[in-house]
Amino acid sequence: MENKTFKRIILFASGSGTNVENIVRYFQHNSRLEIAMVFTNNPNAGVIDRISSTKIPVTIFEKNQLTDGFLLNQIQLLNPDLIVLAGFLLKIPPDFTQIFSNKIINIHPSLLPKHGGKGMYGERVHQSVKDDGDTETGISIHFVNEHYDEGAIIFQAQVSVDEKDSVQDIADKVHQLEYKHYPEVIQNLLFE
Repeated sequence: MENKTFKRIILFASGSGTNVENIVRYFQHNSRLEIAMVFTNNPNAGVIDRISSTKIPVTIFEKNQLTDGFLLNQIQLLNPDLIVLAGFLLKIPPDFTQIFSNKIINIHPSLLPKHGGKGMYGERVHQSVKDDGDTETGISIHFVNEHYDEGAIIFQAQVSVDEKDSVQDIADKVHQLEYKHYPEVIQNLLFE
């Protein structure tokens, strides 16, 4: 009989991997959760080195493998309870969002729907917040659908922005929200 309290997740990242590292650290002593794989489309991504001391396997894939069925087959074999995008920059194809409906989540570094959409990631988002003179920003954790940053929002947290804040200051504030809340939301989605 399958153990319903045991969960398996996979992570996708394109960059430095700080959120991946934080999620791995958060769940490292949780015997009810397995991080089965980290996928990256970037052979030079910092996430590879960042988790090299763990036993979590990393799969580096080419962009076309995201759309030609190869990656979808690999993921279906892993049978994840949740697919977590953590700094992953490629658009998830519709076949993924249909097969894994409400099982793919992403974190976006603003209070969606503001500062979202194609090309809005990382510093670009924080620059947009600053340019618009926003007095607050934050994070949005949302389900992934076929459109950039338009899936149902699961959780948001905000932080104030001072007009004197640099783009890096804004980024630092948002990173702290990411590190605190993303693992907690994953935990709640899987176990509550």
